Amino acid sequence: MWQVLKQKYSLRVKRDDVMKLLRELNPRGCERRSRRRFTRRTYHSMGPNYMWHADGYDKLKPFGCIDGFSRKVLWLECGPTNNNPRVIAQYFLKCVRNLGVIPMRLICTLRHHHHDYHSGASSHMYGTSMTNQRIEAWWSILRKGRSQFWMELFADLRDAGYFNGSHEHQCLLRFCFIDVIQKDLDECVRLWNSHRIRPSRTASCPGGVPNELYYLPHRFGSRDCGFEIEQAELDAVPETNLSIAPCGDQNMQEYLDFAMERNDLQKPENWETASELYMKLKEYAQL
Repeated sequence: MWQVLKQKYSLRVKRDDVMKLLRELNPRGCERRSRRRFTRRTYHSMGPNYMWHADGYDKLKPFGCIDGFSRKVLWLECGPTNNNPRVIAQYFLKCVRNLGVIPMRLICTLRHHHHDYHSGASSHMYGTSMTNQRIEAWWSILRKGRSQFWMELFADLRDAGYFNGSHEHQCLLRFCFIDVIQKDLDECVRLWNSHRIRPSRTASCPGGVPNELYYLPHRFGSRDCGFEIEQAELDAVPETNLSIAPCGDQNMQEYLDFAMERNDLQKPENWETASELYMKLKEYAQL
């Protein structure tokens, strides 16, 4: 209402004064509105590996996973797709092999061989982005600190007429930038997992450094809720031979690899050399 008074009637009134007047003039309406007010729920987690939150980020097509208790980023992978189940399964298996545990609950896995309350179908949770706030909140942090730069860089290429959104241009963009972006994401994860997080009023999880919270939960009055997995169980999982090329198209991948070798070009190390490579290959391929 105070915004309406300001914009429509050019009256500059303090918000608190408007709220007081509304409570006096229309107490029943204010009461009804307050009943529908959004109330933040408290996030609960018993310890590391109690809940892994996994999700894809459509802005740059990465797929990531974060531990709910420690807020440690477990993986953050950039690829040609973030919605292919076979690709996501490989990310998960790679993480499990590195850690040697599976979580009590995860959006991407089912634990059939355990007998606790959350085993079987209960270990797999479907939901909207609104119910997966741990990773969704982290995407906003990623955008502010990292991905916004890449989005603006690619927007500049588009505005300058060097990128038209075609399949060939998308493949070329991935070919030139995907390794550089992954390097940037790896650095982002390393810095995040080693920085200190303040306690939150809307979560029962303690504050601290994500790596310490994850690997040393006993220091924070918690315990590891994961389940150790034997190497034999991992070996029983068939290796999936993914036929997806890094650039998203096998024919384009082979052609661009050939162009790199023929012109004696080197893989880029940063965004500047990646941009130069993009322009050279675009000219060579006449795209």
